[in-house]
Amino acid sequence: MTDVDNWYHEKESAWLYLQVAAAEPDPRKSRLFLQLAATAEHQAAKWMVASGQSPDRIFIPTTRARIVARLIRRFGPRSLRPVLTAMKLRGLSIYSAPAATSVPPAGGNQPAGHAMPTSLSEVGARHRSSLGGNLRASVFGVNDGLVSNASLVLGVAGAGAANPYVLMTGAAGLLAGALSMAAGEYVSVRTQREMYEYQIALERDEVAEYPEEEAEELALIYEARGVAIEQARELSRDLLSRPEQALDVLAREELGLNPDDLGSPWQAATSSFLAFAGGAAIPLLPFVVHVPAVSPLTATIALTCVALFAVGMVLSLFTGRDAFRGAFRMVLIGGGAGLVSFLVGKALGVAIGGP
Repeated sequence: MTDVDNWYHEKESAWLYLQVAAAEPDPRKSRLFLQLAATAEHQAAKWMVASGQSPDRIFIPTTRARIVARLIRRFGPRSLRPVLTAMKLRGLSIYSAPAATSVPPAGGNQPAGHAMPTSLSEVGARHRSSLGGNLRASVFGVNDGLVSNASLVLGVAGAGAANPYVLMTGAAGLLAGALSMAAGEYVSVRTQREMYEYQIALERDEVAEYPEEEAEELALIYEARGVAIEQARELSRDLLSRPEQALDVLAREELGLNPDDLGSPWQAATSSFLAFAGGAAIPLLPFVVHVPAVSPLTATIALTCVALFAVGMVLSLFTGRDAFRGAFRMVLIGGGAGLVSFLVGKALGVAIGGP
């Protein structure tokens, strides 16, 4: 970017910080964004001198910035974190950090229960990702495939279609649904990764060009979250002396981005495909493997109910609620969807003159 572009970017950031500060009800958070606005204005003044512009040049926000500002006033900055991150506003991690219960005393002691770092080795440690989130997403993927394809199979069977046609329709539903889920997941993760790569590239340039300003911005964020300002400044200066670790933490603390959450787009797409396909295959099993004296449709209903019960039991691990209650609720929800599909399919079969 040219010096003029950098000037405009800093001016726009300062303007948006003021919009966020005005809409933020928490005085401590509002003060943070006011300080960040002042820092951005100071940096814009430097770029103005470097570009040789007239000090009287007027800043006019872009249409995009005006729309974002209106959304901030309407919905609040917390709900617009992804949008503000894309606009490269800092300090957004305060919306995901534990809230301080009181303002820390001058001696620098932190409020009880406020998990803020006190040394460089602790910075970023609370952001470690876990297997739980991936497992939960997989279970939901299986559930989506199970409910959607069971409903499809029951709807077609209700219309009076022969078993081979039910199987063909279910197989098509499995493939279409799994590919759709995989494509959506790929685009989502790819877009997140591209945004992260772009933002971190800008952050790398800024750390190299003015590390002192970056350290001060990070210190202001830590202060707003319960660390005494001098301790925060010392921590930030130590951090900026290690560029690679600094970039990782700046992405988390200033931009609210967590690199650990950004996996491979292909891996995410494959996992989504397999989870959905695994769930969608369950209602089709009785049409592939015939059980003597039991109709495939009856077997599908029984197998789907058992699978829904199992899914409900697993999901109780994440909700902390009663396992059997959650399992029965899942059977009722999925069973209700299947029943509606069957009745609609039967009504359509009658309307079009099916068997």
